[in-house]
Amino acid sequence: MGKHIYHRLKRLSRHGSRLARDEAGVALIEFALVLPMMLLVFAIIVEGSRLMIGYQSAIAGVRDATRYLSRIVPVNICTTGGGVAGYTPQLQTIVAQSLTGGSIFPGGVTVQAGGVAPALACVPGSYRVNPAPVVSVTALVDITFPFSGIFTLFGSSFGTTPLTTSVTDRSRVFGS
Repeated sequence: MGKHIYHRLKRLSRHGSRLARDEAGVALIEFALVLPMMLLVFAIIVEGSRLMIGYQSAIAGVRDATRYLSRIVPVNICTTGGGVAGYTPQLQTIVAQSLTGGSIFPGGVTVQAGGVAPALACVPGSYRVNPAPVVSVTALVDITFPFSGIFTLFGSSFGTTPLTTSVTDRSRVFGS
């Protein structure tokens, strides 16, 4: 019986050393170790791209609202004493319409309720109209990250709360 166990152990050690030299599953194990890092990099690229696209659309919406306001406001608004606060609903609509997203990657940038504010400045100088009216539009936007759950898997709280920022554009009034 002792000889039989000895031969079995010898055969088992021979198979064990052959298994230790076998490299058939190494690539799969290495891929399993690298996959979480690759997913994290991919998520960062996707979120960064969405952030840039959403922020650029917010900038474009504020720019369009400022252009609209500079064309609709009368040139003599500084001398007649008018204001631009009455244009806020139209400006809010212009900025909100520029912030659209698709169903696959929804727009992560939204305008805060009441977050669009027009302003008028009368700048003295040697312009065709003195003082020259300059309008500005400021929008408060919230940036959310729908894929923030991926970051929480890695122990980060990045993107769990929305970022709030303001976008401002100015233009000289050309009048209607």
